[in-house]
Amino acid sequence: MGFFSQWYEPEPGPAALTSVTARALAARGHEVHVLTGFPNYPTGTLAAGYRQVPQLHETLGGVHVTRVPLYLNHNQSAAKRLANYASFGLSAALFGVPLLPELDALWVNYSPITIALPMWLQQITRGTPTVCEVADLWPDTMAVSGLAGAGTIARMGRSGLERWCNAMYASSDAVVYISPGVGPILEDRGVPRERLRYIPKPADEQAFHPSGRSLRTELDIDPEAIVLVYAGTMGAAQGLGSLVEACALVNDPRLVVLLAGSGTQEGDLRSEAAAKGTSNIRFLGRLPQSQMANLLATADAAYVSLARYPLSAVTMPSKTQSILAAGRAILVTGTGDVVNLVDSHRVGFSAMPGDPASISQAIRGILQTGRGGLADMGRTARLLYEDEFSVDRTTTQVEALLGEVSRVQRKGRLKRTKAGSRG
Repeated sequence: MGFFSQWYEPEPGPAALTSVTARALAARGHEVHVLTGFPNYPTGTLAAGYRQVPQLHETLGGVHVTRVPLYLNHNQSAAKRLANYASFGLSAALFGVPLLPELDALWVNYSPITIALPMWLQQITRGTPTVCEVADLWPDTMAVSGLAGAGTIARMGRSGLERWCNAMYASSDAVVYISPGVGPILEDRGVPRERLRYIPKPADEQAFHPSGRSLRTELDIDPEAIVLVYAGTMGAAQGLGSLVEACALVNDPRLVVLLAGSGTQEGDLRSEAAAKGTSNIRFLGRLPQSQMANLLATADAAYVSLARYPLSAVTMPSKTQSILAAGRAILVTGTGDVVNLVDSHRVGFSAMPGDPASISQAIRGILQTGRGGLADMGRTARLLYEDEFSVDRTTTQVEALLGEVSRVQRKGRLKRTKAGSRG
């Protein structure tokens, strides 16, 4: 089996989730080959221990990984980000695909869509059956990332990108989406329903599990306090200013809010919290991945924030699965898929994004539920994770789909061979 993905471990967070599935397939006895770039996410700086060369082969968790060089960048410059994406696509096609062994089936993480270059080369030269995974919906995600412009040229660019994406879907034997609302959009864009599959992302279960150790003693938090945790990036897209404002509206001494992470908005958030006198908020700074299970074990509920933008209703933040895996209740601000999940399974509370009054009302709901009620929600959350998102379940779905497209391709080849023999 093959996986093409620009992002791969040791890159953290969502970038590492392809490696979770690849490792799980290798553990089931499959020979798994990954074509990826040199690790530089999220800073754009080459990870320690790596030096860019034309090809680097390594084995990680039983997976054969081939890395190819790329232009390192992950800042807000549209031109540099696009150069990063394009350089990987070209490099993977030129230096990676020719070195790969024969693959029975290929899984392509299509974000960024420049990965079409090695994907199409693999299909043309080897005829490899392919599953295209739509993790971020292109070209829509470019506007969210601030990479899209305006005006006639931008519209022409979008039209070209839409044709590019449609060509990727058309050349794939199956198209996978990870948030339920994306399926109807892809169908509207011409992907046949029978080729669409919903397979959600799992959590990194090495980092997120229900066996963490509470840090309440180290953090000097009262055992009866009700703790809400946010862990992750503190940027404009997360809209955490609304949470700070909401906390200022809640006058309950039991509430403790822990903000772990860093980002472009961290300084502003600290200043805002100080200005409002919100003594119930503590900033912990950036914590290592190894501390995530302990941090969530400290919490009664964890916070997921989606700012208002066109794709937010069809986005399932990977943070959601991580919190479910840890067995914690969720407070989500957003609309659409992630809110439907939390509300329909009663694993937490929801609020409108960017609305401090709505968020403060949800926080009061958490306080009224109490630690015992929140622990019950957390147990339900863990069961939901095991039923729908676990590594074991999602790997079985991936394994079955790759096997299916591989078998269909073989039957097609056999029919063509027999027809050719008769001719």
